[in-house]
Amino acid sequence: MNKRNFGWFKLFGLVLVFGLILTGCSQKKSTSSASKDKTPIVVATSGTLYPTSYHDQKTNKLTGFDVQIVRAVAKKLGRPVKFQEMNVDGQLTAVKTGKADMAANDFGISPQRKKEFTLSTPYKHSFNSIVVRKKDDSGIHSWADIKGKKAAGEAGTSYQRLAKQLGAKTVNYNNVSNDVYFRDVKNGKTDLIMNDYYLQKLALKATPNSGLKILPNMYFTTSDDGSGVGILMKHGNTKLVKQVDNALAALKKDGTLKKISEKYYGANVTKKPNVKISRNFVIKK
Repeated sequence: MNKRNFGWFKLFGLVLVFGLILTGCSQKKSTSSASKDKTPIVVATSGTLYPTSYHDQKTNKLTGFDVQIVRAVAKKLGRPVKFQEMNVDGQLTAVKTGKADMAANDFGISPQRKKEFTLSTPYKHSFNSIVVRKKDDSGIHSWADIKGKKAAGEAGTSYQRLAKQLGAKTVNYNNVSNDVYFRDVKNGKTDLIMNDYYLQKLALKATPNSGLKILPNMYFTTSDDGSGVGILMKHGNTKLVKQVDNALAALKKDGTLKKISEKYYGANVTKKPNVKISRNFVIKK
């Protein structure tokens, strides 16, 4: 190859490479533009679970830890979000039937849920507690004492299944607010409430004259919540799952998850807690 031909070859090569780069950029831009979905993300939630999903007393605006996490995820994806408020069973059905794209309501990443749904990477880690009457601990001083007591909760939750497993009589409510639960325990209509520690701690703080307390030596975990809390989505919706997981990773890295956590829980619940756990229960199906 003579020098003249070599020079032409170099020039042709540069033009070819430059052309490929431009073509690649054009394709990338086109793909990116085409993938920008501007339709609303429909999210099922309760609107009654403080501080996860509830209405602000002053503005009546839907807010809460999970609600704000979803809003932050949607913002990362460049999509608006539309919330639908319903009970737990309704939320699960809405995702299964496609009426909602996802559900966010302190859903534990349990083996059973993973069979029915795809859950995002966890954005909250916690443990569980028991609320009882202050004056007599509702007669509960050990796990054996739960037998025969009346446990308040929502039908279908792992807490009610565990209460029944321990011999309690379950009293089920349909998507009611914390004050209803607390009033009934205080008045003796029910005796205990099993739920997430952080949720119960903040709910008690918000109602200082409830006459209730958390049992300090009976913190527990279950087979349904040991892996943390995630956003629940329909099996097969791999594109949305990947987008949500990527958004959560970015929000964790830039400190947004921690900021939202500390606003609503007064603690960084994105990290696993360091507390003494009395029991770990395997919930029977």
